[in-house]
Amino acid sequence: MFNNKNMQNTTSVLEFHFIQLSEDPDLQPVLSGLFLSMYILALLGNLLIILTVSSDSHLHTPMYFFLSSLSMVDIGFISTTVPRVIVDIQTHCPVISYVGCLTQMSLFIIFGCMDSMLLVVMAYDRFVAICHPLYYQVIMNPSSCGVLLLGCFLLSLAELLLHFVAVLNFSNCEDYVEISTFFCDPSELLKIACFDTVTSSIVRYCAGALFGLPSVSGIIFSYFKIVSSIMRSPSSSGKQKTFSTCGSHLSIVCLFYGTALGVYFSSSLSHSPRSVAVASVMYTVVTPTLNPFIYSLRNKDIKTALRKILSRAF
Repeated sequence: MFNNKNMQNTTSVLEFHFIQLSEDPDLQPVLSGLFLSMYILALLGNLLIILTVSSDSHLHTPMYFFLSSLSMVDIGFISTTVPRVIVDIQTHCPVISYVGCLTQMSLFIIFGCMDSMLLVVMAYDRFVAICHPLYYQVIMNPSSCGVLLLGCFLLSLAELLLHFVAVLNFSNCEDYVEISTFFCDPSELLKIACFDTVTSSIVRYCAGALFGLPSVSGIIFSYFKIVSSIMRSPSSSGKQKTFSTCGSHLSIVCLFYGTALGVYFSSSLSHSPRSVAVASVMYTVVTPTLNPFIYSLRNKDIKTALRKILSRAF
């Protein structure tokens, strides 16, 4: 049981102050319009992917089931940060309460980890489809897909719990804390939690290694097996189709993991908070916005289904 004194100390931080992306007042409307435009594009693009997959029976396969799930998660991911950023820019008051910050961090971790896990599952799906095509329908049956999706969610909750326990240690801190980014980034909260510098770094690197490295390793292993299988295939048309199918996923993997892990691990090394904040925009805003367009432009099945929808609409 917590006594009243411990509970009071734990919640002594009343509010968090975000860093502004730019101090130039003339640039504020431009930033606001840019964030709003990208948010609308992300919503429309991901909703279009969901609509396309759900309306075309030819796309009712595990690959597109996970793609539509990724689109839903991306909507939640970008909605966790961008609307708040737009409001902060308009009101010139980048401040959030203690409870509000923990809520935003919780949603950010759940959607961000779900995004990461789904990319791994999609790589595994392609690995099974290409390397074990005869067993694909057996391995990737509807029940298995549901279990994999549930597993992504449970792993997200596990990562949230790890971060939550760590960042609750705000006892004996000031009434307000400045965060060196534009949202409640878990890596930033771990850095400013009331640990010593060594403990904070250990917790941050352990959390990143525990959940980031296995995901990256799984994707690398899947694509290593896929490339090995492709190289043994005598059909050039089969190789081209496989590379086309995997190219979209691989582009998103590089964009998401490259920026996310880079920001997560470099936040403790960078001496420029604004540069970290700008880099954070890449995986919190740019990636969810580009995902549907990368898939729709590079995937023939999606393009065909989109043409059918547009022909029916017009």
